[in-house]
Amino acid sequence: METNLYLLGLSSMGGLGLFFAALLVFADKKLRVEVDPKIMLIEETLPTANCGACGEPGCPAFAEAVVKGTAEVNGCTVGGEEVANRIASILGVEAKSVQKKVAKVFCRGGNKETDKKAIYYGVTSCSLATKVGGGEKSCKYSCLGYGECVDSCKFNAMWMNANGLPVVDEDACTSCNKCVEACPRNLIELHSPGIKLHVYCKNHDPGKIAKKICKVACIGCTLCVKPDPENIKMVDSLAVIEYSDDYVGLEECAKKCPTNAIAYNLNPIH
Repeated sequence: METNLYLLGLSSMGGLGLFFAALLVFADKKLRVEVDPKIMLIEETLPTANCGACGEPGCPAFAEAVVKGTAEVNGCTVGGEEVANRIASILGVEAKSVQKKVAKVFCRGGNKETDKKAIYYGVTSCSLATKVGGGEKSCKYSCLGYGECVDSCKFNAMWMNANGLPVVDEDACTSCNKCVEACPRNLIELHSPGIKLHVYCKNHDPGKIAKKICKVACIGCTLCVKPDPENIKMVDSLAVIEYSDDYVGLEECAKKCPTNAIAYNLNPIH
């Protein structure tokens, strides 16, 4: 009797196993989504950084978007020219050049140059400090110096110097845009390395106030505008460069700046 029950249970389990196996095979055939082999080839070509610089949530999504035609073959800035050429070869289309850009930090007011309004004891996070009193510095447009942008960089292209400012290694920068997104004061932008002239300040305070709280702030004196009024203008007490594709900067504009807020061909390791 016991043997019969044992055999009945065993056969029942075996039958159920075969039934579910057949069900899985059927479901696999009916529900299987065919993946374009080109997507897999492109995904294998990508650097798998999953940084989102291409505008997609990750490398697999970018590979699919490229094959569908909703993303450009040169959309992976991390992979650069080499990856763009490989993708073009896989798709059988013409290769497109990758316009390299690098991160620029538009603040030179470190611990030595800026006035302190208080001592900040909170969490060393730029985004949190912005919401809680705005950090230590009197300038509400300055770099807070807590390195949130550095922490966001996956490619070791940034570090904090001894003066409390982030430094960008332009050779290692992949223009992934993560540091740009991390800065709560919008002090980091991506620019072509070919553009040499920059205003390294975002302070819109009147000149008298800006000069008092930071030694290297733009004070709105307009001296920089005179050599090139077409490309440099004053906007709310701040010199602003109107970049164009063929604009590479005028050294004379930087020479006119009394506070060195404008620099021409500044060494990024400063």
